[in-house]
Amino acid sequence: MEKRKLSFWQIWNMSFGFLGIQMGFALQNANASRILQIFGADVHELSWFWIIAPLMGLIVQPIIGHYSDKTWGKFGRRKPYFLVGAILASIGLVLMPQADIFIAFLPALWVGAGFLMIMDASFNIAMEPFRALVGDNLRTDQRTQGFSVQTALIGFGAVVGSWLPYALHHWFSVSNETSAGVVPQNLIWSFIIGAAILIVSILVTISTTKEYSPDELASFDNDAVATLEEEKESSLMDIFEDFKKMPTTMRQLSWVQFFSWFGLFGMWVFATPAIAQHIYGLPYTDSSSTTYQDAGDWVGILFGIYNLVSAFYAFALPYIAKKIGRKRTHSLSLIIGGLGLLSIYIMPNENWLIVSMIGIGIAWASILAMPYAILAGSISAKKMGVYMGIFNFFIVIPQIINALIGGPLVKYAYNNEAIFALMISGVSFLIAAALVYKVKDVDDVVQTI
Repeated sequence: MEKRKLSFWQIWNMSFGFLGIQMGFALQNANASRILQIFGADVHELSWFWIIAPLMGLIVQPIIGHYSDKTWGKFGRRKPYFLVGAILASIGLVLMPQADIFIAFLPALWVGAGFLMIMDASFNIAMEPFRALVGDNLRTDQRTQGFSVQTALIGFGAVVGSWLPYALHHWFSVSNETSAGVVPQNLIWSFIIGAAILIVSILVTISTTKEYSPDELASFDNDAVATLEEEKESSLMDIFEDFKKMPTTMRQLSWVQFFSWFGLFGMWVFATPAIAQHIYGLPYTDSSSTTYQDAGDWVGILFGIYNLVSAFYAFALPYIAKKIGRKRTHSLSLIIGGLGLLSIYIMPNENWLIVSMIGIGIAWASILAMPYAILAGSISAKKMGVYMGIFNFFIVIPQIINALIGGPLVKYAYNNEAIFALMISGVSFLIAAALVYKVKDVDDVVQTI
């Protein structure tokens, strides 16, 4: 038997929930450091608070992947997980910027960090099954397109999420003024709107997408030798055995992912303080001035630009990969992104940073699509969920390492100049680009010219 070929709009609806997930994720990426600084965190402490994100991914994604592989009921296989994840993430989005209302119980900084943890755990619950769903539902010749459409929706969602605070303030006159320890209204309302869109987009995917049953998936998989009874007897501890038996392609991709996500984490954590200091000329101690809030709003615009670029570049990825191969496509994209990050240092003003974001957006699109397209061809369908979860180890471990060392480096090695954290991120992208060539892509199809 063979999987049915899906139309473009079927693939679009299957991944539509990612638009809402990434909208919430973008609000977090662009504004969490800013909110934590408003609540009292110092610049060099930011990476320690952000360690919550990769820790949640390390713990949650393999577990969700394992159990979503074993789940089948009237609501489907993957759908129940990303619905629950979306509901919990929405709660975190609404409450994180309003953490000061809980100061009777705990300091706002710690409450805000707690809701950051809830959001991260919930985003991971929702994200992993979406990755596995593409692997489940699409034939080999449609996987690059599937992950590219998913990347495009991620980009569009992230644009809206990143631009919301700026748009609410400049277009709808929602105040971005703040006092000590109070998050501005444009941020609060951005997070509320993001939570609502997240729920709606997830419901679109759930209502329009059909999943294959375990029996159907087994019939598509030439390597499926385990019976359904054996599958039911497997346990969570099998994750460790699966880790030891991971495909060679996954091992090779792990190093590419390590340096890619080490760089991304540094950019997300330190972009706002780096740009506020290096471009706007503010001291590292400033987190409440009007200029600092303007810098934070502009970082949201910049993050929206790189996500917008990634959304459109994602549509080109299948065609580029067909011409030059998936590995070369990914390597060239990472090189462009690395140069984009490094160029931030020499830009004369905030408007020129748009050029840097174009390069970063090209790399971001490829990071979200190409490794998964390469990986999916090397994984058995019956292990798609757990291996997609295990693959997340190589996303979160570099972030944890960066979280542990990033803050001390900024404080002691960079003299509180966060711009150098972005430079290290650029170098990390270039290392990842070189390592792509060591990866064996088992089902890559390159069109001869």
